[in-house]
Amino acid sequence: MSPWFLLLVVVTVVGGVVAASAAPFLVQPHSSTALTVGVVLLVLGGWTVSLCLHEFGHAFVAFRAGDFTVRDKGYLTLDIRRYTDVGLSFVLPILFLLIGGIPLPGGAVWINHGLVRSRAARSLVSLAGPATNLILGAVLTIAVATISMPYGLVIGLSALALIQVLAFVLNILPIPGLDGFGVIEPYLSDGARRTAAKVRPWAPLVIFVLLISLPVAQQVFFGISSWVFGAVGGNPTAASLGYTELLFWR
Repeated sequence: MSPWFLLLVVVTVVGGVVAASAAPFLVQPHSSTALTVGVVLLVLGGWTVSLCLHEFGHAFVAFRAGDFTVRDKGYLTLDIRRYTDVGLSFVLPILFLLIGGIPLPGGAVWINHGLVRSRAARSLVSLAGPATNLILGAVLTIAVATISMPYGLVIGLSALALIQVLAFVLNILPIPGLDGFGVIEPYLSDGARRTAAKVRPWAPLVIFVLLISLPVAQQVFFGISSWVFGAVGGNPTAASLGYTELLFWR
């Protein structure tokens, strides 16, 4: 396991400790600088950790399905430096999250699909990333619901859980460049795959712009995400309060 990944975990834990100690009980939004700092560190650190786990999910399933090159590329070490360009794959998603509250897809692993045993296995490779986010979201919501914890942790972990659900819903869309398209791509014709390859670099950014600029798109996206969040036991009120602290600049 990469020490860089462990450093991200430490940042997340420090954020949780600061958030918990800053506000053990309900306080007004932005009334505590320590609470805001703690929630920001907890959520951004946790989001970065989940980016690593998301890509690890892709790589691990690919490895089990026959692509042993992912081991040589270091994808199984959870090292953020291995998941393409750190700036484009991690810094920009964090900035987008702070600016618009939407978890844009981050890192990427390069899979040798020719070594993957079957089309079904290639679909599972693509599905593994979003599934990781959904599982993390469910685990966090269960923890908040079943473990007594200070207010700062409740809102911070709830916001992080909602972000995992948002990432799942966004990534599962069947749009080139997103994992949802990767699930169906093995079953498409060669012509359809060639067409998709032309728009793949830009499609996720276009989706982000639409979600930021079109209220209707926002309503649909957040409506579906809220339903999924509720289905895994999420606390919408706590998540909203956590988001308020995260987007402190608003």
